[in-house]
Amino acid sequence: MSGSENLRGLVQQRLSDVIDPETGLNVLRMEIIHELQVREDGTVSLIFRPSSPVCPMAFSLANSIKRSIEALEGVSSVQISVENFNRAEQLESLLNK
Repeated sequence: MSGSENLRGLVQQRLSDVIDPETGLNVLRMEIIHELQVREDGTVSLIFRPSSPVCPMAFSLANSIKRSIEALEGVSSVQISVENFNRAEQLESLLNK
């Protein structure tokens, strides 16, 4: 197993610990994380699609997702794209600054 495959498993495990307080489900089960990529250099990228275009928890959830991945040893950076959310540009700029 390569380093990026190992790290991918750790990232997925960490994401399964991020719970949406409204549903009580983790973000993987909710299927709001898409196109998760983990590169050899430790760069992690993903697409975050909140459950609705006006999801009241989107900012909090996205921040939790980013912080939980960044805390992993071996992760050098986290890039999150936001789709299907009415404040996607604002949220992306906060996440990726």
